[in-house]
Amino acid sequence: MITLKMLAKECGVSVATVSKALNGAPDISAKTAFRIQKAAAAMGYTPNAAARALKTSRSHNLGVIFDDGTSSGLTHEHFAHILDSFKRRAESLGYDITMISARPGPWGADYVSHVRFRNCDGVAVLVSENVAAAAAEFVRSGIPVVSVDQRYDNCSCIESDNVSGMRSLLEYVYSQGHRRIAAIFGDDTTVTRVRVSSFFNTCRRLKLEIPDEYILFSRYHEADLSAAATRQLMSLPEPPTCILYPDDFSFFGGKRELESMGLSVPEDVSAAGYDGISVGKVISLTTIQQDTVAIGNAIADELTRAVEEGRGFLPRLVSIPCSLIEGATVRKI
Repeated sequence: MITLKMLAKECGVSVATVSKALNGAPDISAKTAFRIQKAAAAMGYTPNAAARALKTSRSHNLGVIFDDGTSSGLTHEHFAHILDSFKRRAESLGYDITMISARPGPWGADYVSHVRFRNCDGVAVLVSENVAAAAAEFVRSGIPVVSVDQRYDNCSCIESDNVSGMRSLLEYVYSQGHRRIAAIFGDDTTVTRVRVSSFFNTCRRLKLEIPDEYILFSRYHEADLSAAATRQLMSLPEPPTCILYPDDFSFFGGKRELESMGLSVPEDVSAAGYDGISVGKVISLTTIQQDTVAIGNAIADELTRAVEEGRGFLPRLVSIPCSLIEGATVRKI
């Protein structure tokens, strides 16, 4: 392996000069820096990341803890797009990404030990509330953390504006003449509770009465459970004219169940989703588009800021706006 000492000998300069040239130090002339960098490339020199981390106390490596609670992993399109955006932005800022698990290994059997073993500068936490307690360990550990949707003390949180998202969706359905509007909500999480509150707050403002039997709770990203909830709603003496689903993927379970009952969307029953995944756009699904690019960028920006500002870092809540997609699955009546 080519070392700084070997490169210094080849160029006839000191090791310190080589180090400065490779790191862009301003006190090295452009001509000397170019000559050293050219020699480094020709000799196949690559910097030792471990040695650099010891010297700077930075690894320029960010950890990611991801558990969506549905066992979908990276096949969950919404989170996959967020992680892709986060990765691209982090790389543009000079950081690499490492996925962190809590499985036992040489690092131990918990998230914090694994992050320290990998020498991550900071951690992005994208977890469902069923593992939120484990993620909270990071906040107490002193490792820089940025979370998505889950709010913890002393770390920034990135979240979609679910209040305005649910409000604009319900207002749109109402504007199309629907008054018998049912809603299937996801797991009992912070996100769900915010959406439920926004739903009923908007109903109150619109003077819209919603029967208790029109409100059901299921799980996110569970088509079969949404199908069962759809059948339950359509079996009511006075079924709804429109059903709001917890997410776009769940909508397809409901649509399948409606078709098995001889009903079609939107001719017989209108429907809407939430997320704005690509397959929904193919069929022109009415939904709320969450800005996954902006969410991913914000995670990277806040986390690198937390790493670089250290003890002077001031956490904040970053709310990312959503947008309504007026698709073809809500019929005007």
